[in-house]
Amino acid sequence: MIELSEIAAEKVKELIEKRPSPTDGLRVGVRGGGCSGFTYFLEFAEAANKGDRELDSHGVKLFVDPKSYLYLMGTVVDYVDSLAGAGFKFTNPNARRTCGCGESFSV
Repeated sequence: MIELSEIAAEKVKELIEKRPSPTDGLRVGVRGGGCSGFTYFLEFAEAANKGDRELDSHGVKLFVDPKSYLYLMGTVVDYVDSLAGAGFKFTNPNARRTCGCGESFSV
C-alpha cells in the first residue's frame, strides 16, 4: 500500500480545490534519474491510465503505474512545513540509499 499522511492528504485536497481544470486525484510514481538512480514524482491526474493501480488515502485518489508500485510499496508521503521549506516528503522502506536532498533513491 502507498499512502498519504493526514496532513499530506489535506494539503493535496486544498491544492486540488484551487486547480482551474478537473482533477480526479494524484499520480504518484518514480522515474529514472537523480543522483541515486530514481526520483519520486507527484502530479495531478484527470483520470487513471491503463494499468494504473487506484488507491484511496484519506479521501484522495492515488494513481500508481505498475513499475512505480513495486518501488513504492509501503511508502508514506507526508507534507512538511518548516523553516527549511515546505514540501512533500517520501518515507520509502524499500530505499537502500537516498541522496541528501531526499528526492532520489536507489533500491
